[in-house]
Amino acid sequence: MKVLDVIAAVLLVIGGLNWGLVGALKFDLVAWIFGSDTAVVARIIYCLVGVAALYQIVSLRMIQKRWGVRATPAAA
Repeated sequence: MKVLDVIAAVLLVIGGLNWGLVGALKFDLVAWIFGSDTAVVARIIYCLVGVAALYQIVSLRMIQKRWGVRATPAAA
């Protein structure tokens, strides 16, 4: 399962960087790499990023246990 955790994290980083570029520069890197935002491969990447986000939301506690990470409260 750790491999799936890493894949999901990489996809979320790709998605986050892409949205950051869209917000700051109006530049969609995924669409640029694959030709357009309607290209089949680009749409698959967008869907995979969405699935990765859902996976992270649903399994956050299990991921923390698997990796031996404890959630710590924010410092006041």
